[in-house]
Amino acid sequence: MAILDSRGRLFGKVSILDIGAALVIGATIAGIFLVPGDSGSVAQIGATRKPVEVDLMVRGLTVTDPEALLQSIRDEGKTEIIIRNQTYSEVAIKSVQELPRSVATPQPDGSIRSFPDPRPELDFTVDMLVTLHGEAQVSNNAVVFGNNKMKIGSPVTIEGLTYQINTSIVGVRILEE
Repeated sequence: MAILDSRGRLFGKVSILDIGAALVIGATIAGIFLVPGDSGSVAQIGATRKPVEVDLMVRGLTVTDPEALLQSIRDEGKTEIIIRNQTYSEVAIKSVQELPRSVATPQPDGSIRSFPDPRPELDFTVDMLVTLHGEAQVSNNAVVFGNNKMKIGSPVTIEGLTYQINTSIVGVRILEE
């Protein structure tokens, strides 16, 4: 009896392809469970945890009662932060500042003055600056919440009991301990 027959089977019973597949699967399982690897992401290597503040600009948010929304955000004191569709965790809300809505009006002498915007539909619109405070990993090139870099312009969603607001980062400050 030949070791390898015309169909590529060893001793007429087991295919060489089946043996190759079993070896690849076995090596993969051994690599996953037996070979130690680095823990954590690349962003965590060489990083230290420091307190940071992140400013979020919310512009033109339409709500039926802007004052109630601002008060709700202040009262909760914490918000869940979602970065690039990945939930990070709860972060403390340091401050919520309502921003005025104004309109530039030209004057007869050629100068321009700013006045509160008189349009009635703006009674249902709010602009605000939300400052979040939390601990983040600080490396040489980024401030990292979870596994997400927090940089100016990054899209962020904050979520509480009665709100979910899509916004972006306008400021990141690393605080000294």
